[in-house]
Amino acid sequence: MALTYSAGSLVTARGREWVVLPESAPDMLVLRPLGGSDDDIAAVFPAFEDVKGAEFAAPEPSDLGDQRAAGLLRTALRIGFRSGAGPFRSLAGIAVEPRAYQLVPLLMALRQQTVRLLISDDVGIGKTVEAGLIASELLAQGEATGLAVLCSPALAEQWQGELRSKFGIDAELVLSSTVSRLERGLDLGQSLFDKYPHVIVSTDFIKSTRHRDDFVRHCPDLVIVDEAHTCVAADDTSNSSQNQLRFELLRRVSEDMSRHLLLVTATPHSGKESAFRNLLGLVKPELATVNLDSESGRKLLAQHFVARKRADVRQYLTKGDGLSDDSLAEKTAFPSDRWFKDETYKLSPAYRALLDDAIAYASERVEEAGSQGRREARIAWWSAIALLRSLVSSPRAASQTLTTRSAAAIAASADEADKLGAPLNSDSAESDAMEGQDVAPGAETSDHAGARLKELAVRAVELEGVQGDLKLKALIKHLKVLLADGYNPIVFCRYIPTAEYVAEELSDREIDGKKKRGPLGAKTVVKAVTGTLSPQQRIQRIEELAEEAGEDGAARRVLIATDCLSEGVNLQHHFDAVVHYDLAWNPTRHDQREGRVDRYGQKRDEVRVITLYGDDNGIDGKVLEVLIKKHRQIKKDLGISVSVPDETSAGVTDAIVEWLLMRGHRGEQEGLFAADEVMDTKAAELEKDWNSAADREKASRSRFAQRSIHPEEVAREVGAVREALGGAGEIRTFVSESLGALGGVLRPAGDDFTVEVGGTPAGLRDALAPVVGGDIVEKDRPIHFRTDPAVARGEAALVRTDPVVGALAAHVLNAALDTQADGVRPARRCGVITTDAVTTRTTLLLVRYRFHLTLPSRSGEKQLVAEDARLLAFRGSPKNAEWLTQEEATALLDATATENTDPYFGERTMTRILGQLSETTGYLESYGDELAVGLDASHRRVRTASGEIVRGLSVTAQKPADILGAYVYLPATPSASAGEATA
Repeated sequence: MALTYSAGSLVTARGREWVVLPESAPDMLVLRPLGGSDDDIAAVFPAFEDVKGAEFAAPEPSDLGDQRAAGLLRTALRIGFRSGAGPFRSLAGIAVEPRAYQLVPLLMALRQQTVRLLISDDVGIGKTVEAGLIASELLAQGEATGLAVLCSPALAEQWQGELRSKFGIDAELVLSSTVSRLERGLDLGQSLFDKYPHVIVSTDFIKSTRHRDDFVRHCPDLVIVDEAHTCVAADDTSNSSQNQLRFELLRRVSEDMSRHLLLVTATPHSGKESAFRNLLGLVKPELATVNLDSESGRKLLAQHFVARKRADVRQYLTKGDGLSDDSLAEKTAFPSDRWFKDETYKLSPAYRALLDDAIAYASERVEEAGSQGRREARIAWWSAIALLRSLVSSPRAASQTLTTRSAAAIAASADEADKLGAPLNSDSAESDAMEGQDVAPGAETSDHAGARLKELAVRAVELEGVQGDLKLKALIKHLKVLLADGYNPIVFCRYIPTAEYVAEELSDREIDGKKKRGPLGAKTVVKAVTGTLSPQQRIQRIEELAEEAGEDGAARRVLIATDCLSEGVNLQHHFDAVVHYDLAWNPTRHDQREGRVDRYGQKRDEVRVITLYGDDNGIDGKVLEVLIKKHRQIKKDLGISVSVPDETSAGVTDAIVEWLLMRGHRGEQEGLFAADEVMDTKAAELEKDWNSAADREKASRSRFAQRSIHPEEVAREVGAVREALGGAGEIRTFVSESLGALGGVLRPAGDDFTVEVGGTPAGLRDALAPVVGGDIVEKDRPIHFRTDPAVARGEAALVRTDPVVGALAAHVLNAALDTQADGVRPARRCGVITTDAVTTRTTLLLVRYRFHLTLPSRSGEKQLVAEDARLLAFRGSPKNAEWLTQEEATALLDATATENTDPYFGERTMTRILGQLSETTGYLESYGDELAVGLDASHRRVRTASGEIVRGLSVTAQKPADILGAYVYLPATPSASAGEATA
């Protein structure tokens, strides 16, 4: 049976109209519903089902709408497009509206035949979205057939959720906890990477030899590596075996130069040039050795590397970027600054005595072990650090450390002791992922010391509560101030026992059968999230906290967390302040903690940061002075974070501990750090190295600033996308007018508004429930519509890709096309409006065009069908039409009726115009050809860097175009109206 229907033509089957897709075969038609999405694609067999050619039905002249009808129908139609005709195939179908600056990596990617990029934008700018845009575009164009995301296991579920909810990519989790289940469903000899085209893979799971080889053999043709800096290290440092395994994995993955590779990290340098070069070598081998000071070297790097600070993108596409005007200017609402305050506390006398005794014990132990050999010395060293850090953290952590055997105690050598002790006791920037690092370390190294340590542990337990623990008392004081000022803080602790202890002390409790109110007030909800919870359980706990606090403006949220939440998890929707309860010995960790709330989508302009430190415990004051404050100053000067050099940083913290132990042994606590030459020398070395790293970073940011894509190029593509898909103002008008007409109750909320949808049609409520939440719809709670696209659960963004907006558009469009539909129909396919916006009869047409696209790819040419909607308008009769410009046609949407139009007269006028519209066919087809030429040029422009990418590219318009709507505007003068009506 011959194929009777060409791609792009309309057919009727199963009681509806469909568009024939290029994948159709002679005996099987692949169809997409007219105006539907790719999710609704179906296969139809003409031999067994009735398929007929179809023409798009003309509007019915009796089904007249008001002055809003044309604009609402146009927007509803454009929101429904899921296959854009422009060079960005995926933008119409994703559920996120990217910021203009986020298109830069995508433009860079489309200029490469094989995409190789290092995306190093600052924390909070949106690197996940940038990588997701590239992935969805490559998959949509057929340039990639599968995707693997390599990331920390703690971030795997977040990546899975982001890809599914924002980009429509369903990916399987390949973790140590899921791999057995996945492998049970495989055929004999089948790799799970063949069975599942899209996967999120734990880097630490897949780096082992057994799993690595299978992954490399069957690796998808597109790989994203999150936190890529953890997979390389500098040449002059002793790299951990874990880093070596990760690097070997990535080296083998990157060896296939036909594989797309996106490396994502906010810290590509880690303060070392060689680590940066190793990272670049994975992207393109030449970049590992090329002279980056030369013009040719910088040009090569610019093709593959993008790194921008917030200041670079806070105001974008403005005259300051070289554009002629600010018509496309975009302001991104990052918090303007972080408000820092360092608050001190003193130890209580009993706590002071406990710390002195613990220091004395640790000092004796280190001195004794020093005479027993290097292995024993290193075990004692890590035991001492564990003891001191846990004592400074909390009585609960101290008690656990004092009664737990040191992890280093089982070491067979000094090197093994360092490998076992360092991860739990230091905060190295090059240490492995956060998972498992928040447990309280052990201090016990020998059986004979057990009684002494247990006695110290009993004393630690007795210090729990605000009487013995003045650090906790200080925390409560500062939290009360934050809460009173309307803030919802996160309190970061180093250890699990500390976080649990703090949460208990701040929460309501039952004592002797009586409920005791927590110190923060009745309307404050407190919960703890630590490494004892799985990544998914952590997110659930945070959502529970937000839900329990509810919508009450007076309710407050306090989250107590360990550093299991300091990387990757975005918390800006629920929290807006950070308290560092425990100082990290690596200030980058502080920056990571603060970055969870200080990022795009944070509604507060000022994020508050409070750092608690003890001024008499011998450790905190120097760590704060030498490490934390220096890091802040560098970030303030450069606008970005520069990692602390690990070797010299460790030298400083080692010196602090060493001298503290020495003083403890001598019984000299007063003036602990006064005139300490070694301490001063180590601090000076650190400052010198750190300043050098900062200077290198500053120079590299200047040398390697993103210059491969000029803002004018971005502006041109942003303008084209907005013209085809609509902008924020259009969406706002559509949502407010549609919901208002459908019975929604709208209330202003600052620059935004809320809507209660309880009075809207049941069909709309049913469509909204899955995307906004059943409880919200059922209980008629207000849905908050926000201009800012970064919204929390239960809210909607005023962007075309928001699921709530999409559900509303589908309802409005379906009702407009079905003249028999019950209830209110805000949009109609025709209308007659009497207005003073025109002086002669003017007809506005809403025209849908379909285009055939031939897109060359590495796997051969791909045939696609895409849609576009345009407004065309003419004065006079269709036969002698005087066609208006696009701007004039669009302006008619804002025309308001100045007097009523008689329904009978309106229907008669509409009937006459519709009967003559065949006279416009020639113009509509020629305009479609012009659009096709423009689209062809746009595709070629975006891919201009490679002739191979554009060879064979073509765009043609399907004929005839569909006239979806026709609207007649009559001048308000009665004589003119009558004269035109009889013309």
